[in-house]
Amino acid sequence: MGFRMRKSFKVAPGVRMTVTPRGVGASVGGKGGRVSVHSSGRVTKSVGIPGTGVSYVSSSGGGSRRKGNASQSAAPRPSPATYRTAEPSPAKPGLLAPRWEKDLYKAATADPPKVAEFVSIGRSDPKARHAAMVLDAFMGALTSGDSARARDILEVLNTEGVDPAAIPFLTKYSMRLVAHLAITEEVTITAPVDRDVLGLTLAELRQQAGEVDSAIQLVEGLTPSTVTAVSLAELYASRERWNDVIEITEGVDNEDDLSMYLLIQRGVAFREKGHHEASRESLKKALSRKGRADALRHLAHIERGQTYMRENKKAMARKDFERVMAENSSYPGLAGYLDAIGV
Repeated sequence: MGFRMRKSFKVAPGVRMTVTPRGVGASVGGKGGRVSVHSSGRVTKSVGIPGTGVSYVSSSGGGSRRKGNASQSAAPRPSPATYRTAEPSPAKPGLLAPRWEKDLYKAATADPPKVAEFVSIGRSDPKARHAAMVLDAFMGALTSGDSARARDILEVLNTEGVDPAAIPFLTKYSMRLVAHLAITEEVTITAPVDRDVLGLTLAELRQQAGEVDSAIQLVEGLTPSTVTAVSLAELYASRERWNDVIEITEGVDNEDDLSMYLLIQRGVAFREKGHHEASRESLKKALSRKGRADALRHLAHIERGQTYMRENKKAMARKDFERVMAENSSYPGLAGYLDAIGV
């Protein structure tokens, strides 16, 4: 009989993240509709009619995904895949609604959405501009993989301080956009598009373009949360700003998988600063709780093994590397670590 592990915790109101031995997933929604995304690429959408017991569930995508080493340079991540929830809208434009409102509603609710019309509708009336731009960015450019266009739109929205969750047109017709966003190689979230999610998405696009410092500046201005801390820890590490990694992870306890990730990054930062004992203590703390995701446990053992290597404690390093090998012999970079200690 095989054992199963499933860890689910709340990230923000309406957003939950789930970690299993097969990867990380997240979901958002309630009784009326829910969208779940797994790190393998599988997307599950469910729509229900409250009070009737009737619901519809569909799944797409899937496959395996290799996890990278947080201390190694990772390949650029693809553009965040985004989509809107498949829940029915309770309201429609009335006879007296302005023409742009009727046109934008029709384009956004078409199957598939008529994204090519968003630009012209947005230009037809100043009141339509922000709603059309948000729809164009998340339902159009990002979903189709046009990162350059998506960034151009999001830069304008960010500069103008737009909060998608407060745009009257979107709230009036319950057009709640949901973004699936990989904020690190190990952590992917699915969350309603608001000011902070817009900022995190733009930061990812800046990072992909090699503009890490501007991405850091943007995330530093967002609402402090565990999610933004995880994003900043990764960004700081990519610039070798180890003191900043240590500062942002100060006082973190191993309460969940996100905090475990932060403790791992803290251990990496201490090692790179030459504080090997502090590094091992942080990584020990990261490994102190059972039931954490296998991918994170493996990452912690790999990082602690590298700390032991810096101290020339090859026997201890071998133990950490072989623990990973026993569960995942194809772990990226593992063969090189073992070769380095003569295994």
